[in-house]
Amino acid sequence: MGISDAMGSSDAMGSSDAMASDPPARESSGERPRELLLFRHGIAAERAKPSDDASDDASADLKADGERPLTALGRSRSRDVAEQLLRLGLGADRLLSSPLVRARQTAEIAVAAGLASRLELDGALAPGGDPLPLVLASRCPRLMLVGHEPDLGQLACRLLGAPAAAIQLKKAGLALIVLTPLPSLRLLLTPRLLLSLTPGP
Repeated sequence: MGISDAMGSSDAMGSSDAMASDPPARESSGERPRELLLFRHGIAAERAKPSDDASDDASADLKADGERPLTALGRSRSRDVAEQLLRLGLGADRLLSSPLVRARQTAEIAVAAGLASRLELDGALAPGGDPLPLVLASRCPRLMLVGHEPDLGQLACRLLGAPAAAIQLKKAGLALIVLTPLPSLRLLLTPRLLLSLTPGP
């Protein structure tokens, strides 16, 4: 399946696997529209079960959550997705990642695959953060954010004026939003559907 097929097929539109809108018109100046890639981290190790130790508290649990690494499957699938994005020409001019281990490892895989030249960590992409200012401040042609749900989905909804929780990313899933001249959702793909796409000629 080609990328244009995924954008226009009835199976993709409005399904849990993918959502898309028509490609937006380019800006009248002829400049490349700014784009935003939202990339959710891959499958991570399960959260550790709470201990009976009375000294355990919410901060300790938060620390344990932040240290959860990708599983072997999570690494493999994230690598496959990153390599597929590169084949589809969806590299990024700048990559920002949540500092949590599972997101950072996903971002490192993206950089290793050639999607970006380097990664930058930003606490605004940690769970509960507000990444919208990062998007508004960016002027690079294509920005990639690697982070968590529900934050990435909520960011997409805010940019697009969609109802809250209308957009959700699967683990190692991707959304592509064209920001200019007006925000529009171009791709919303699960790893399975993304890997089924074939690059255009």
